[in-house]
Amino acid sequence: MTGPPDVADEDRRHLHSLGYAQELRRGLGTFSNFAISFSIISVLSGGFTAFAIGAIYGGPLAITTGWIVVGGFALCVGMALGEICSAYPTAGGLYFWAAKLAVRNGARWAWFAGWFNFVGQIGVVASVDYALANYVVAFVNLYSGPDGPVLRPTAGTLFAVYLVVLAAHGLLNVFGVRLVKWLGDLSVWWHVGGVAVIVGVLTLGPSHRQPLSYLVQFQNNSPWRGGFSTAYVLLLGLLLAQYTITGFDASAHVSEETVGARTAAPRAIVRSIYVSAIAALLLNWSFLLAVQNGPGGHDRLGAIANASFITAPVAIIAESGISLFLVKTLILISVVGQFFCGLASVTANSRMVYAFSRDGGMPWSRLWHRINPRTRTPTNAVWVGVVTAAAVGALSLVQNRGYAVAFFALTGIAVIGLYVSYAIPIWLRLRARDFRPGPWSLGRRSRVVGWVSLVWIGVVSVLFVCPLSPQWRWWDPDEINSANFTGPLMVLATLAFGLWWVVSARRWFTGPKVQGTPEELLAVERELDALEHGQR
Repeated sequence: MTGPPDVADEDRRHLHSLGYAQELRRGLGTFSNFAISFSIISVLSGGFTAFAIGAIYGGPLAITTGWIVVGGFALCVGMALGEICSAYPTAGGLYFWAAKLAVRNGARWAWFAGWFNFVGQIGVVASVDYALANYVVAFVNLYSGPDGPVLRPTAGTLFAVYLVVLAAHGLLNVFGVRLVKWLGDLSVWWHVGGVAVIVGVLTLGPSHRQPLSYLVQFQNNSPWRGGFSTAYVLLLGLLLAQYTITGFDASAHVSEETVGARTAAPRAIVRSIYVSAIAALLLNWSFLLAVQNGPGGHDRLGAIANASFITAPVAIIAESGISLFLVKTLILISVVGQFFCGLASVTANSRMVYAFSRDGGMPWSRLWHRINPRTRTPTNAVWVGVVTAAAVGALSLVQNRGYAVAFFALTGIAVIGLYVSYAIPIWLRLRARDFRPGPWSLGRRSRVVGWVSLVWIGVVSVLFVCPLSPQWRWWDPDEINSANFTGPLMVLATLAFGLWWVVSARRWFTGPKVQGTPEELLAVERELDALEHGQR
């Protein structure tokens, strides 16, 4: 264990009071804890890959207002979670909090919070790495010659690249633990520096720039028309920012590895949200100002977004008039940033799987709870997320032209799964009269922030299952490219772990377990220390 002895000892004592031994190596500082949430939010990932959502649904006005509105509400959610995290800084995060805050039926609340969180995290891993596969293919094809693209962006090709990316993230988390920590810290500077470079190049380089007034121009580039379409389309446009500002609970999942976690983790959650929102707004403004006009004098934002969707920023940058070298550089910056995002997502998911298994919440829990004594990390748990994400990513093979449909479904699963898991402990915190805040507390603002958070979570959960087109019949093969599969998939997932609870789990899942007496916890730690030092 690293860090000042008094802080490290206090972290250990507090973890013991929650019933757990210090099995993971506590070596992350405040910056490293912030880095993992900031990397998962990743403006170089969501700010690129989901840009078309805002461009199609509301255009520049939706993009500009989205980062401000969503950033503010997401900050409320982050603060509400940060206060709870300060009291209970454990790798389990949401499900542990739910169990501790529930007045009754704590195991049931923990079960549903845990499984919603797991489903959401798998959605994050799958959507990030699937979008990364699209960008890898797009980047490689920048080197195409007269014979056509180097890699044809078919569903099969994209899925194959997706599997390679997933495998790389899994292998790094298993065999390159120290490298993963170093890359996590590097990711912050890569994102900040990368955004600065992209904004600078697109501000100074394009042959034509849109006027500043363009940043608040409303556009309806969607199939929706009619009296209510303006408001509806603008609301759908918020999903760009909402998908991006997701996954900040990662700071809680690595809290057992963080020195001074009771203050470091909540601060990291909050800081990752507002820094990301500001950076993403600047990044997306640079895209908008670089959009070129077509032959008729109209800007090409809608045409590009509808034609390219996931890789719309690639087309905007390629048409901006900058050199091919700069085009390749800017896309490479995004590709590397997305790689860091996927890597951090797999890391966070493995900690959640480890913690949930520690309390017997997953099949074969004993296997996923095992700690690698050399690295003091849950390497077995890494493969749970990787393999599950690989299976979920097979949605992209439903139809040869269904990649945008699959991507949107994965983003919806990520946001709804995670935000519902956020809502459960926030709701229970509002009802818990005996909650004792940690050193990072909202004080009198807690109830207002909590209720605002719950209302916002309800709004975004509804928006992510709304139809994207008037032709929304997902069961009709002729309309599959206009379908939103998020709702049906989330219903199936909820029914699956809901029935599992009713039929079986309620008889054996009791929520968080105490690993032993203080003496037994110290014995576990001494054994792990001996194994770690014996294998070095």
